[in-house]
Amino acid sequence: MKHPVIDLHCDLLAHMLDMPNPDPFKREGIGCSFPALAEGNVKLQVMAIFTATQKGSTALALRQSEIFASFLTKFPNDCTLIDDVSTLGQIATSSKLGMIAAIENASGFCEEDEPLEVGLERLEQIIANTKRILYIGFTHHAENRFGGGNNSKAGLKEDGKTVLQYLNGKKIAVDFSHASDALAHDILDYVSEHNLDIPILASHSNYREVFDHVRNLPDAIAKEIIQRGGIIGVNFLRAFVNNEDSNALYQHINYGIELGGLNSVCFGADYFSTDKHPDRSRVPFYFKEHGDASRYPSILETIAQKVSPHVIEGISSKNVMHYLLQLWK
Repeated sequence: MKHPVIDLHCDLLAHMLDMPNPDPFKREGIGCSFPALAEGNVKLQVMAIFTATQKGSTALALRQSEIFASFLTKFPNDCTLIDDVSTLGQIATSSKLGMIAAIENASGFCEEDEPLEVGLERLEQIIANTKRILYIGFTHHAENRFGGGNNSKAGLKEDGKTVLQYLNGKKIAVDFSHASDALAHDILDYVSEHNLDIPILASHSNYREVFDHVRNLPDAIAKEIIQRGGIIGVNFLRAFVNNEDSNALYQHINYGIELGGLNSVCFGADYFSTDKHPDRSRVPFYFKEHGDASRYPSILETIAQKVSPHVIEGISSKNVMHYLLQLWK
């Protein structure tokens, strides 16, 4: 039996930027092409709009939002928008790939040197293009005007606080996957102190206690996400799993459950275009058994040897389904 899969993070849209005619069916160079997702029985894929923090990021993000919209119009027999409780309820029986957009780095809607009001207007345009976004990550690896990325020590900045106020009640989650520890703690404190209605998650993160990497979540932050009803998508990249041992992926899953995340652990594989990545020391970026989205059935078979069927269903899709039902009800 093939379990339906929901994955919280991939970078297919950024990969499409290099194509004059974006084609999600081309498998070369990307682990989350439409064919690979279909073979993996992925029923809902969150499509991240990714940009680094650099001049011109906003044009790249807007283009990705347009590419997302073009998929829905050009390939209506292959994909469909999932943006409310009604469409969410149809994914298990649908033959189409469900899609929803997200923003990986807030630099994608606001340049470092422009008024924040201009950036928030651009964010509204991205939302209009994609119909809905599931989450926003404030940073990527580096520090920006909103706060500290995972390679920095900076916390929440004034513009980040303004964005949190903007998000209050909008049913858009804040993603902690690329937040510095200081930023994550500051966001949690600010949301609590101001009684803001903002859901949280970590779309593609593992656990620092299992593998010591700054991109992985420390226990304190992971526990807060779990206790506040958030979800944590396990990342498949070797650099964050364990460079030598593919079985560490299952250690991350089990550790998340041990922290209390039985209803929080899910998938956020983080398939992205690796061909032009400057750090060739990371090749191969994924273990062969996790190499692309078509591997999901075998990954779930391996997990099934270690946990109960009920847990498998939660990890593969039901934990995310429950989260979205609560978010969108």
